[in-house]
Amino acid sequence: MTNDEGFPVDWDAEAAGFDQEPDHGLRDPVVRAAWAERLRDWLPPRSSDVLDLGCGTGSLSLLAAEQGHRVTGVDASPAMVDLARAKLAGRDAVFLLGDAAAPPVGEQLYDTVLVRHVLWTLPDPGRALRHWRGLLRPGGRLVLVEGVWGTVGPVGIPADRLEGLVAPLAGQVRVERLSQDAQLWGRNVADERYVVVAVV
Repeated sequence: MTNDEGFPVDWDAEAAGFDQEPDHGLRDPVVRAAWAERLRDWLPPRSSDVLDLGCGTGSLSLLAAEQGHRVTGVDASPAMVDLARAKLAGRDAVFLLGDAAAPPVGEQLYDTVLVRHVLWTLPDPGRALRHWRGLLRPGGRLVLVEGVWGTVGPVGIPADRLEGLVAPLAGQVRVERLSQDAQLWGRNVADERYVVVAVV
């Protein structure tokens, strides 16, 4: 995986300081509340099974668990998985070491596949989306938080491209623009940030 300048990232090395970013650790009460409010809208209204792919240190997993959902998190970084397990100790959550594109969950099905800032890094986003679609129960949903970052050599996946990839897999697709909501990021941002919520 690369960072927003296109350089490789060692996520095990990044894990210790990962939560220092306002939108990663969600330690600021305003940022945390903003993400919690969005998740309440994006996730099912009742207790459900959520698969958080590329879960990092588990910040979104924790918010989902606090809202009564049962969470399975998957990340390729052992250090990130260790931090997520510690963060959600005692909660209805399981964290697995594995590839977000092909999570090691066997035949288990979920009500939501939640993915933040992962899809754009994958070599074949369409293939990953089709696989994730197969992990959903009927009426399940994909919640995909993505964007385009950087000015010199932008990286990411534009909203219209992702919407086009998701549309054949779902009955309902909506795109919400998130760039203008500074509370989500802990600062004003000028790049493209959004979520695609697709109900299958």
